[in-house]
Amino acid sequence: MKSNIPERTFEFARRVVKLCLVLDEKPGVSRTLAYQLLRSGTSIGANVEEGQASQSEADFISKYSIACKEAHETLYWFRLLSASELMQPE
Repeated sequence: MKSNIPERTFEFARRVVKLCLVLDEKPGVSRTLAYQLLRSGTSIGANVEEGQASQSEADFISKYSIACKEAHETLYWFRLLSASELMQPE
């Protein structure tokens, strides 16, 4: 069975990009946080894609582990944006 994780992480990255475009319209802190969110949110899918082309099981695990760490960081930025009322929770 083929995994849909690459497609889902690509779609997630697309949505992160769209959100960051909105946040980037505001000066100051919103822009800085948007940059952090953009880096971590798009890195998830990039690492998943790299994992799909891995040369070994250890390489695959390494790439997916990095993707997981980036997902945790992305969640942090979402939480901070929401708690700072720079973004609505939904």
